[in-house]
Amino acid sequence: HNCRRVPSFFAGKNKADMGKGGSSGESWTSYKPEPASVLELRSDFIWDTKDEPHATRRRQIQKAHPEVRKLMGPEWRSKYICLFFLVLPQIWLSWATMELSWPKYLAVAYVFGATITQALFLAIHELAHNLFFKKPQLNRFFAMVANWPIGIPYCVPFRGYHLEHHKYQGIDGIDTDIPSRFEGRWIQGPTTKAIWACCQILTYALRPMFIKAQDVTHAHIMNWASQIAFDVLIFYLWGWKPLFYFVICIFLAGGLHPCAGHFISEHYVFPHLDAVQETYSYYGPLNWLTWNVGYHNEHHDFCNIPWSRLPALKAMAPEFYDNLATCDSWIGVIWNYILRPEIGPYNRVKRQLPEYLRSDAEAVAAQTRAKVE
Repeated sequence: HNCRRVPSFFAGKNKADMGKGGSSGESWTSYKPEPASVLELRSDFIWDTKDEPHATRRRQIQKAHPEVRKLMGPEWRSKYICLFFLVLPQIWLSWATMELSWPKYLAVAYVFGATITQALFLAIHELAHNLFFKKPQLNRFFAMVANWPIGIPYCVPFRGYHLEHHKYQGIDGIDTDIPSRFEGRWIQGPTTKAIWACCQILTYALRPMFIKAQDVTHAHIMNWASQIAFDVLIFYLWGWKPLFYFVICIFLAGGLHPCAGHFISEHYVFPHLDAVQETYSYYGPLNWLTWNVGYHNEHHDFCNIPWSRLPALKAMAPEFYDNLATCDSWIGVIWNYILRPEIGPYNRVKRQLPEYLRSDAEAVAAQTRAKVE
């Protein structure tokens, strides 16, 4: 299996009592994965009447382990790792590959370039949570630097959509990380799912803009101006080939690439493992290349803990994580997504805007326009 059930070390609670979001007051240490009784193709999303699971588990961990606060705050090494192991090498590769034959070019772009691009995506993810620098504005500026070797300006709109994904996980009309109904209706069966997996980066890039637009802000303009200036400089120095390299690396990184498995593994429901678990962690070696994004339950529980300390969070509170179902392989996740009929775009948990937020102006506004801070 690409994902596995982990036997609970604690007595299991009835899920009807606990709720999919775990918001009834039961302890997350009692959670026990329960596979769906019937495995079949879905015709709708998994609609939940409970809150998302991470807020309750965060409160329980803070109560049981108050020392968790020591893990919070930026990681000072991140900026150096990003600049010297990702940004500058990718710029150099864009120049060094200019005269390679197509087989060598594609091999380098897939093995090295796409892996670096995926790491740049996830560096920008860390920066969206202000985990490189103490001052928020420095994170915004450095995100634009990390954006340069990607070739297309996206760090500012990504941050707006992503923070809403955290704050309103699964809420219909706000969380644009969830596939659209169009995807749910048409991406069924191995052929269409394989095509989708080959270009899933397009859905992640374009879906939010179709579902809910953002207002253009000063930050957007800065992102565009910075990126255009960089692209013009590269074109002036070396021509169009390095720019083509940046773009092809985007498609390779977001397609059938091992590291791209995290897009599926993070929040899809795998009913053969658990009927309702909506966030999965992966603890394998590819975390070394992706800023530990595999520690996804841990990240959503504490998005102010940087990549380097997420393993320490899991080690600190094993009673909250060791009993959850996990993903063993990102490659296996892609394989199972394509071939297992019971897994598809509708395997995501959705919920209506809770009653207590329906009078909240920010939450209501988020249903029609994405906020950019």
